[in-house]
Amino acid sequence: MTIDVKDLGRSPGTMRTLKEHVPAPSELGVALIGVREGSPVDLDLRFEAVHEGILVSGSARVDVVGECGRCLDPIEYGLEVDVQELFSYEGAEPLEGEDDEEQRRVEHDSIDLEPVLRDAVVTMLPFQPVCREDCQGLCPECGIRLADDPGHHHEVLDPRWSALAELIGPDRHNDE
Repeated sequence: MTIDVKDLGRSPGTMRTLKEHVPAPSELGVALIGVREGSPVDLDLRFEAVHEGILVSGSARVDVVGECGRCLDPIEYGLEVDVQELFSYEGAEPLEGEDDEEQRRVEHDSIDLEPVLRDAVVTMLPFQPVCREDCQGLCPECGIRLADDPGHHHEVLDPRWSALAELIGPDRHNDE
């Protein structure tokens, strides 16, 4: 997602806006949740020429899809993220506190928005997405949805007590 910024030149104070729908890049998410590749990304950005480079600010809106980390039900919602990044001109000194590799650059009068968009969206996604905050998930023994059967449980005996259970005898153990 490369944007041409040649029209801004190196004239501080020059500005332009971009309102565009672009396809989402690949790998815009985490294991259970993310943005489908090719789905629309609504960009509302402002490009400003400053002394150090091009300042990009604004927002991006995406549709997030995934599955609940507890019950595996599908999840879908819209997400709007703020974007703000300075792209330094080629040959500029790194900003204080940043390595040269961390700094985004204007290269050949264009900037690549994909890493900035990826950083903005992925950091806003939940690490463990849930369909509802009170989602009970699935039974670890049989896999039934616990929301469908709230009183569901299994009689699980600790294997360390199995020798004592055998002393009681099978008839007395089943009666309890």
